Amino acid sequence: MICLGIESTAHTFGISIVDDKGKKVLSNVINAYKTTKGGLIPAEVADHHVEVLGEVLSQSFDKAGIKPEQVGLIAFSQGPGIGHCLRIGAGTARSLALLLKKPLIGVNHCIAHLEIGRFLTKAKDPVLLYASGANTQVIAYEAGKYRVFGETLDLGVGNFLDSFARELELGFPGGPKIEEYAMQGKKYIKLPYSVKGMDISLGGLQTNLSQKIKSGHYSKEDLCYSVQETVFAMLVEVAERAMAHTGKTELLLGGGVACNKRLQEMCRLMCEERGAESFVLENQFFIDNAAMIAIAGLEMFKAGMSTNVEEAGIRPYERTDQVDVKWR
Repeated sequence: MICLGIESTAHTFGISIVDDKGKKVLSNVINAYKTTKGGLIPAEVADHHVEVLGEVLSQSFDKAGIKPEQVGLIAFSQGPGIGHCLRIGAGTARSLALLLKKPLIGVNHCIAHLEIGRFLTKAKDPVLLYASGANTQVIAYEAGKYRVFGETLDLGVGNFLDSFARELELGFPGGPKIEEYAMQGKKYIKLPYSVKGMDISLGGLQTNLSQKIKSGHYSKEDLCYSVQETVFAMLVEVAERAMAHTGKTELLLGGGVACNKRLQEMCRLMCEERGAESFVLENQFFIDNAAMIAIAGLEMFKAGMSTNVEEAGIRPYERTDQVDVKWR
């Protein structure tokens, strides 16, 4: 079956076409809102999605080399995410489902990050270290649901990094710029390290960094280097604890922050020491993308799940562990 997936939870509007026969991603077109100043203003990001959706849809079909009538299923990111943005994707999905007379399926964005890893790698039953803008969770499958074994108590790691980058006037998104500056850092600056059981906290670190930036005593390069080393160590620690707790021997990275090469390296080293395996995707599948929505939608639909057009609303606050995983 061929599925068209739509992603619109935050700054990215994407459309992907996936054929589950042979596990082929036929197209994965992404158009992300960017700004050189400030952060995300929901209404402005939603306007961006409206402006680009027609072009993104056309490009996706062109790259896939298929016609709309060949699509057998429409999937869309139902939540969690920014309400203004989710509505654009949901509205587009409902329109396409009605126009093409095809079934519709709403997908949990967080779970989609895990399913694309299982679809595109050899990972069978991994622990997912999910590090993105608003979400920071350690997830694993257990007893019919994806359970959250650890998470952030305040800020998502991606939002934290964007906020830090904004204070350094690096623009948005901040992660790639921070990684670039970190590679030039030479001195580690001691920073608050806050792991509480299986959870992490970034609020105190954010305040501490704000004070250090205002003091003018530290270089951008050293601050970025120190932030990466501190925050990623926290993430790897809680991921390793989850692996020890569950007895699982596979770690899968997911979310935009997982594009960072230093985080990938730290995860690989931790897994090597445990005799486990770390799985890494292409960057296009780490960041918010529609291929993961299409892939998760296919898995759900094959298990007998679907969404009525009349009930195809958004779920901006839906948690990972609220979804019944009927396809495993």
